[in-house]
Order: sequence, then C-alpha cells, then structure tokens
Amino acid sequence: MARISKEQQLANIHAQAKSDFDRIQSALRPERKQCLEDRRFYSIAGAQWEGALGEQFENKLKLEVNKVHLAIIKIFNEYRNNRITVDFVAKDGSKNDKLADVCDGLYRADEQDSGAEEAYDNAFEEAVAGGFGAWRLRAEYEDEEDEDDDYQRIRIEPIFDADSSVFFDLDAKRQDKSDAKHCYVLNSMTPQAYEAEYGDSPSSWPKDISSSEFDWSTPDVVYVAEYYRVEEVYETVKVFEDIDGKEQRYTEEELEDDEELRMMLEATGAKEVKSKKVKRRKVHKYIMSGNSIVEDCGYIAGKHIPIVPVYGKRWFVDNIERCMGHVRMAKDAQRLKNMQLSKLGELSAYSGMEKPIFTPEQMAGHQAMWSEDNIKNYPYLLINPMTDANGQIVPSGPLGMKQSPNIPPAMAALLQVTESDMQEILSSNPSGEKMVSNISGKAVEMIQQRLDMHAYIYMSNMAKAIKRSGEIWLSMARDVFIEEGRSVKTMEEAGSVSSVKLMTPNIDQETGEVYYENDLSNAKFDVAVDVGPTSSSKKAATVRALTGMMQVAQDPETLQVLGAMAMMNMEGEGIADVRSFFRRRLVNMGVVRPTEEEMMQMQEQAANAQPDPQTQYMMAAAEQASAEAAKARADTVWTVAKAEETQAKTMKTISEIDEIDQRQALQVIDRFGAALQPQQQQPQQGQPLV
Repeated sequence: MARISKEQQLANIHAQAKSDFDRIQSALRPERKQCLEDRRFYSIAGAQWEGALGEQFENKLKLEVNKVHLAIIKIFNEYRNNRITVDFVAKDGSKNDKLADVCDGLYRADEQDSGAEEAYDNAFEEAVAGGFGAWRLRAEYEDEEDEDDDYQRIRIEPIFDADSSVFFDLDAKRQDKSDAKHCYVLNSMTPQAYEAEYGDSPSSWPKDISSSEFDWSTPDVVYVAEYYRVEEVYETVKVFEDIDGKEQRYTEEELEDDEELRMMLEATGAKEVKSKKVKRRKVHKYIMSGNSIVEDCGYIAGKHIPIVPVYGKRWFVDNIERCMGHVRMAKDAQRLKNMQLSKLGELSAYSGMEKPIFTPEQMAGHQAMWSEDNIKNYPYLLINPMTDANGQIVPSGPLGMKQSPNIPPAMAALLQVTESDMQEILSSNPSGEKMVSNISGKAVEMIQQRLDMHAYIYMSNMAKAIKRSGEIWLSMARDVFIEEGRSVKTMEEAGSVSSVKLMTPNIDQETGEVYYENDLSNAKFDVAVDVGPTSSSKKAATVRALTGMMQVAQDPETLQVLGAMAMMNMEGEGIADVRSFFRRRLVNMGVVRPTEEEMMQMQEQAANAQPDPQTQYMMAAAEQASAEAAKARADTVWTVAKAEETQAKTMKTISEIDEIDQRQALQVIDRFGAALQPQQQQPQQGQPLV
C-alpha cells in the first residue's frame, strides 16, 4: 500500500473538517442566529424595527425607547464591579502549598500583561445579551523581536461575535466543552491582508450565520478558520536505572532531541531497564481557508482546546444545545412598547385645536387673517356672508369642525400592562432602587441581594468559564514555564508586582534529596473560583457587621483586630494607603497570612530594627539580674570553698594536736620511767621489788 503524502494528508483533513463544520453550523444556525439578533436588538439603533415589523411600519413614525439596554448595562456593571479570578488549590488539600501561590501570581501577571479584562468583559457581555461568548488562550514569545529570546508567556485574548464564529463538535455536552474533540474559530480578514499573510488568492471559509442587516459585513471580507483537533498520541517512555538504583524516565522524543542526555546517562552508568508506551492527549492546530489548509501550526502547548465558552442561559432540548441571554424574552414587550409610543407620537403630532370648516367663498380675502391668528391674536376673525338665490344674506357659521384625535382607551391600558411586563421580564424594580430615609442598612442590603439574584445565573456561568480558563492555563503552563533558573513576573493579590525563579535546585532538609523548587511540570492543582454577592454594597455590609461586633466585644486585642478589618474594607477616595497600613498591622499581629514579599520585609525589619527604650530598659534589667545571679552563684561557690578549706585546716590542726599530745605523753612517760629506774636498781630493805 502506497504511503500518503503530506499534501494529501492535509487535503483529507481539510475535507473532513469542512464537512464536519457544515453539519455543526446547520444544526446550530437557528439558535446562533437568534443570539446575534438579540445582541443587535439591544445595542444598535434601529435594530428593534428590523425584519417584518419594520416593513409593516414603512413610511411611519418608528420610535425606540430602549429599556432593554439599561437592564443589560446594570448586569454588566455588577460583574465589572465584582471580578472573578482563579485560585489554584493543592489536590491534597494543603493550604500553604507554595507552588500553588506561584501559579496564582503567574496567572494574575498573564492576565494583566495580555489585557484579559477586555476578553472577559466582551465574552460576558455577549453571553448576557445574546447567550454565548468566548475567549482564547495562546502561548506567544515574550519578545518576538529578540531572536535569542525563547521564553514564552500565556496570553488571554478576546473572540468577537462568538455566537457566529465559535463552534464545538456536536458530541460535546459539557458546558465548559472539556469533552470536545474539535473546535472552529472564524476570523475575518480583508482580501489584501489575506494575500499579504498567506500569499494566495483569497478563498473564504463558509459562514452562513448573519443578520439581514449585517452592517459591518461587506463582499470584501474573507473568513479563515482556526481548527483545533484533539489527537491521542502514543509515546514511548524509557526507564533508566542509575548506579544508586534510582529510576529516571525519559521519552523517546527527549532522547532523540537531546544527544547530551543519552551521553550523560551512559557516562553515569545508567542502564535502560524497561520501556512503556503511554497515551498522551495533544491538540493540533490548523489555519484553513475555503480551499485548503494554509498553515499547519503543529501541536500547541497544553492538552486542552484553548477556547473558553461562556453561556448566559443554557440547556439541551431535542439533543440540540440551546442558549439565550437577558434580551430574548423582553423583545416582544419592547417592540409592543415601541409601536404604542410611535402611534402616540403620530396622534400628538396633529393639532390639539378644533379647526372650523368653511367654503372657499366664505374665506375669500381673509386667508391671511386666519393664518396669522395664532401669532397676532386678533380680537375677532372675519368671513364672507353667504347669500341665497334671491341675493339675501343668510347668517351662517362654519359648515363643521375638525376634531382633534382621541387616544383609544385600550391603548392607554395596554401601555401600563406593557410597562409592567417589561419590569418583570427584565427583573428591574425601580422601587427597589429608591433610597428611603428611614430604612435601615440591613433592609437596604436585603433588597439589594434580592435584586442581585436576578443576575446570579450569569455570574455563576461566568465563574464556570473562569474555572475552565484556569484549567487550560495550568495545562499550558506545564509546557511553557520549563526553563531552569528563568525569572518570571508574578503579581500578588493586592496588585504588587514581584518575580520568582523557576526550576531552582534545592535540597530537602529531611531526606537530603535534590529537588527543583517552582517546578511547574509537576503542578497538579484543582481550580477554585469564588462567586460572592454581586451587590456593590457588600464591602459596606462587611464594615457594618464588623462595627456591630465591636459593640459587643470586650477584649482589647479583639477590638483592635475588628477595627483594622473594618478599615481594610472601607471604600473611598484616597483610602488605599490607609487600607495598606491596617493590612500591615494585621500581618504583624499574625491575623492575616503574609505574602512572600511581606514576609521578606518583616524579616528585614526584624534584622534592622532598634528596640524601643522600654525594651532596652527591660533588656538591661534582665542582664543586670542575670549578672547579679551569676555573682551570687560565684559568692556561694567561694563560701563553700572557704568552708571546705577551713574544715581541712581544722582537721589538720586536730591531727597535729593529737600528734603533739601523743609526743608529750610519751615524753612524760619516758621521763617518769627514767626517774623510777635508779630506785628499781637499789631497793630499800623491807620494800618489795617492783
């Protein structure tokens, strides 16, 4: 069997992709077209009269009082005032995982550098208004103009008109499309830009979803498709055992690309013990025109399709994905209100004064007087008399009066019903937004929470999209942040910028093994998002709760903590420095966990800080007391030594005294014996001998 060439493989992929896209677009065309019409309805002047309704009111007054737009803007503002971001959490549940904090900082830095707020805002607005929005993640070089700079960062970019340009395969049922096998993103280009980019005659990708008044679409627009396809690739992993008995794993591709790696293994005596085929998930990207694949981009970073969908409201009916935003249900009520107001405008355009009807003979010569009456306000007006057949003057007035138009009672009642229906459909309650002077802050908070619940479904779906964005980013980061010793920009939650070094060698103090710090290739985390109250008064509610607790707290330290927390949640002009001051105070008290930068600052301050006078006095007093105690111990030791010396001398004296006494006694005995000895030699008569 002959081997298929690369060109033929690409041609087959293009044909299959185009066939799949036609099937997907045909199934989703009705739903996506409604999404597009909904976005036009609320945002473009005149779009509320598009279609058959506008044809019926041709050459008539067509007014628009766009109340749908105001309701959508309120939901936009609620989101922009309460941003949602990701939080990487260790899978084992440990809260102090340093690598998770590094990932948080890297993600925030990528958001800032790529202007991710624009992508988030655009997707949220399209989802709330039409029902579907999206953004993309893309790895690009930090400095594309530097040929020696191979470092990459991850960018978050907007996708405009996602309802008519983003399509996942029909078998993907999950809301975040994590189960999708392929995806299409359509981008518009001018023919000149297409030729300059790809050097070929333009051939547009088929795009059927459009509006009858697609203002920006012209015959000069060419569409190209980004085609993402998930492929399951089998890789051979080889296991080597070094002289210490430790195993090291390398893919066959790594060994082929890095000749020094194999030489190092051979030089260190490592032996290959086994190999295993492992299934990997990769994403292949192509750029397609209507005729062919114009660029094969190869495998991209990460194992997920880097397109994040956002839905307003979503469900499956008859195995078809359906979605809508906040506009769909209010369109008919808005059209009815526009028609009624237009009719009222027509009626009010007519004069409100009754006009008399005369014959030409009666008005002959007096036309100017009647036409100038509203300006000059004549005291009377003249007409010509009428005569009968005999020439006699016949008194006569106007033949009739033209009545001003009356407003039909049904129209007045219908206007009230329409206004009430729009308020219920759009979940807008003007009375809930009015501030009454004698209402408590708690009641205001409860009213605001009730109003916020109408927008909660959109915030919740946006949170799901942000979570998916974090999962895709983490998958890409494992392939992008791989350089040993690379210094990368990070951002703290408070907005301060810092940097960390990747793949820094370090030694485990417990095991003695060498490991790499900030190694994102081993970053396996869960992604969490926090969706709190969407009310703009949530911080004020927190301050009220803290001040309420301060009234019942008795402990001075607790009062200090509550006061500092209340100041941290205060909102106002120029209060940022004050919040930072109280945050530092809570960090120093051990109430708030410090960031890495704050920890370093605290260590530097502790090393360079001079003790206050009271501390110095206490330290001096402690040193004096310690010195006195040492002197007392020395005196005690000296006293004991002197006592022992005295005792020794006493014993010596006693022993010497005994020796002298013994010597004296012996001398006495000797003297006494010497005195008695002559008497023993010459005894007297009559005395016994001794």
